[in-house]
Amino acid sequence: MLQLKQVRKVFNKTVAVDSLDLTIPTGSIFGLLGPNGAGKTTTIRMIMNIIQPDAGEILYNGKHLEQSDFLKVGYLPEERGLYQKMKLKETVVYLARLKGLSPAEANQSVDEYLRRFDLSGYSNRRIEELSKGNQQKVQFIVSVIHKPELIILDEPFAGLDPVNQLLLKEIIAELQGRGATVIFSTHQMEQVEKLCDRICLINKGKPILDGDLRQIKKEYGQQMLLIDYDGQADALADLNLPDMQITDNRLTCRLTSNLNELLLSVMQRVQVTRFELQEPSLEQIFIELVRGAEEP
Repeated sequence: MLQLKQVRKVFNKTVAVDSLDLTIPTGSIFGLLGPNGAGKTTTIRMIMNIIQPDAGEILYNGKHLEQSDFLKVGYLPEERGLYQKMKLKETVVYLARLKGLSPAEANQSVDEYLRRFDLSGYSNRRIEELSKGNQQKVQFIVSVIHKPELIILDEPFAGLDPVNQLLLKEIIAELQGRGATVIFSTHQMEQVEKLCDRICLINKGKPILDGDLRQIKKEYGQQMLLIDYDGQADALADLNLPDMQITDNRLTCRLTSNLNELLLSVMQRVQVTRFELQEPSLEQIFIELVRGAEEP
């Protein structure tokens, strides 16, 4: 279990992280979310001991992280850093060896990951010759090659096409299945919804939402109503429903009143062919909470 207790960091009188409390259970997939400048990367760098907090403490399994503990950690930083002049396979094998793998283990694991990511044909290419997406795949492989207990991924899906995003999610799920704890920061909310057990939303260095993702969606989001209809869109223009959108004979809105009354009002104007209640997306909750936090 990873715990942050009243962690605070200030840069030149600007509070980057303010009294942050987090508990990340062992074996969970945890999403650290927030707008640009919220303090996500600063928090990750403090966990990784790259920078030190000004106050508070960070505990892993009940004790402070020591240098030897970082052999059990996999880290994909926001700023990518690979040896551009080295060849792909020798780069990954070299970094795997630094993380404690034997030469045989390193070569076997690297070959397997290169095969899964369709990179085997690039083994002897220099890193600088690879596309941005392929460099991102290599960086991810380096982060998990040693089967770490704690994996920290900062924007892991950047530069990846949908096929490789899916593969990345499959591997993250496999690592969780082996008992690993995964923390990742991303702006791609749909990925968070598909992967995370728990999330924390921070804004201006402070947590404004923290907990189980399913429970959060129940408690913080209002349901969206989707209505398919036959008729003229002009007939619905006077409804003035919250977040109402009308496109291609489909009306969507946020449900803030009695469902039966709303449906009756729509049916008086057009012929309803289908309706459906949908959970709010995490992105919708995210936007509403951040906007609410910024209001005076």
